[in-house]
Amino acid sequence: MGTIEIFGYIGALLIGVILGLIGGGGSILTVPVLVYLLSINPVTATAYSLFVVGVSALVGALRNIQNGLVDFRTAIVFSIPAFIAVYSARRFILPIIPEEIVQIGDYTLTKNVGIMIFFAIIMLIASVSMIRSRNGNNGEGKEVKFNYPLIIFEGLLVGLVTGIVGAGGGFLIIPALVLLAGLPMKKAVATSLLIIAVKSLIGFIGDIETLEIDWNFLLLFTLISAIGIFFGIKLGTYIKGEKLKKGFGWFVLIMGVFIILKEFSVFS
Repeated sequence: MGTIEIFGYIGALLIGVILGLIGGGGSILTVPVLVYLLSINPVTATAYSLFVVGVSALVGALRNIQNGLVDFRTAIVFSIPAFIAVYSARRFILPIIPEEIVQIGDYTLTKNVGIMIFFAIIMLIASVSMIRSRNGNNGEGKEVKFNYPLIIFEGLLVGLVTGIVGAGGGFLIIPALVLLAGLPMKKAVATSLLIIAVKSLIGFIGDIETLEIDWNFLLLFTLISAIGIFFGIKLGTYIKGEKLKKGFGWFVLIMGVFIILKEFSVFS
């Protein structure tokens, strides 16, 4: 095993630690770790990321269900369109994207580069969401009121993004649950983990039918991430997650810019 591969598995542990500490965000690192440290094709990396994110979120969701924090009605209303979108994106949309998307002069935008650039843009949006996040349990005690059309639209949008880039999309789901369903912040975070878990794993099902999966590697990577979650939960008793989230947001911002520059060959 080479030095770069070792860093890749350390990255898997770090992903879990961040998820355990701040309840989300760590999954945004999964694809860069798989692509740049473990030399996995971006399409396959987004598939593996769905599995890692799905299993990791499921661990957190089960803990939240035990604590009575998951709003199942909201999860169902939001999840159905998200399930449809994420499965469709993995099963039908990604396979039909041409290997060479567009050619401008001497530059050719390939499918792999396009996916990484789109992923970097999502990283930039996520970083702003984490940097601007506020403390407190917004909406605590409010009556849950559903805006069904907007929730369905948001579910479709999050499912599409998840399907293409393999990220959980918690930075899109949590604000939607607070603003559109009126959930308190604690319940929104807990409910989002359940939504992320199920839609990610359903999206991965679409990949089983179209990609060759290296199960030995994927299960090992996922196991290391899951171990990291428990370390993160333990560290969370000593470190305030909200302060860490803003610092991590700046890191994600830098990573997003780096990926865009790298994919456009600014860094060779």
